[in-house]
Amino acid sequence: MARHFLQNGDKKIGPKLLGLVAVGAGVAAAAAGVLVGQTGTRHVAQPARRHRPAWETTPGVPATFLQQSYRPGEVAKLVLWRAEPAFSVRIYRVDGGGHWSRTTMSGTPVSRVWRFGARAGHEPVALRLGDWPSGVYFAQLRAGGLTGFATFVLRPRRLGATRVLVVEPTFTWQAYNFRDDNDDGRGDTWYDSSAVRTVRLDRPFLARGVPPHFTTYDLPFLRWLAGTGRHADFVSDEDLDTAAALEALPRYRLVVFPGHEEYVTARMYDAVARFRDGGGHLMFLSADDFYWRVVRHGSRITRTQPWRDLGRPEASLVGVGLYRNNRGGTQGPWRVATTARVPWLFAGTGLHTGSRFGSGGIEIDHVAPSSPPGTIVVARIPNLMGPGGTADMTYYSTPAGAEVFAAGAFTLAGAGDAASWRVVANLWNHLSSG
Repeated sequence: MARHFLQNGDKKIGPKLLGLVAVGAGVAAAAAGVLVGQTGTRHVAQPARRHRPAWETTPGVPATFLQQSYRPGEVAKLVLWRAEPAFSVRIYRVDGGGHWSRTTMSGTPVSRVWRFGARAGHEPVALRLGDWPSGVYFAQLRAGGLTGFATFVLRPRRLGATRVLVVEPTFTWQAYNFRDDNDDGRGDTWYDSSAVRTVRLDRPFLARGVPPHFTTYDLPFLRWLAGTGRHADFVSDEDLDTAAALEALPRYRLVVFPGHEEYVTARMYDAVARFRDGGGHLMFLSADDFYWRVVRHGSRITRTQPWRDLGRPEASLVGVGLYRNNRGGTQGPWRVATTARVPWLFAGTGLHTGSRFGSGGIEIDHVAPSSPPGTIVVARIPNLMGPGGTADMTYYSTPAGAEVFAAGAFTLAGAGDAASWRVVANLWNHLSSG
């Protein structure tokens, strides 16, 4: 989640800064945690946030998998974060069914119940995975009357087996993990301490193990996918940051980023840009995508700079760039800007120019000078975050045949209304078959 900034090359100041102009642009920017320059924005240290919601610390059985993803038939290594005298484990596939909450995961069981005796903390437990479909899975752990969850992605045996690849934002999940393993009173993330630049990818999540924002940003799309009988290959961010992914991406017609894909490595950025340049289609269903450059060293990522400050603004790939967030203070419906220029997008929705649908916000993107030529704003959430604070939903195509869609706000896949889901279906059908 970025703070407030200028679009790369723009001269507009984010709405939250407008009221501070009287004290001077430099002071205003510093007050908002941003240094403003001619070529972009440089983030400065932010005050630590010490108070977290009580539900995050709901007692559970803290555990994590040593890898973010596995292949069918592989032996997965599950690590309990503390000693347990006895515990059980069962694997479930996330398909949207059952009861969900910020501290509860549900799905279809795919394994038997494994029962174990006493184990020391951080001692790996080996679990043989089955020949299950690619998707998002979790282990449910029970010990001493408590329940915990540990999530992983099951990638396909061979990348490219389907026409669509779905990338789960596993780096972003860990960036928002406020778990305090060094007991200094602050979460081990840059969102809670300005001194933190590196986060571990192999930590249990708080909230009994439910990944941050999963139920609002990620689950609705998985539920829709299962409910409509659509199939795709799934990978984690860690998978996308491999040479194998770079080689395999051209086998797909469409790559979908359903969640908050904020943190990407150079290899990830290169792979997706090359896929687009080769005529591959992209679908971004949330906002604030490809904003931060991170460097991965094994099971850790280090945050460096915004991509726009490195001469590769996210808008040049996504179509829009992050404008601002207001921590969910306001949300509003998209308004259709045009149906004539991309008629297939709103087919069957009953929407026309000026119609309202869905509800988005929290973080918003809008077009920038670096947006590709011919980028079309197909819908807007006007002035959501003050005058000019408009979220842009966009579409563009390239001479190579690529088509790229971006929702421009959190989150089209979680908007909940029939028109929004029809738009998602139209996107999937058009981009996966084209």
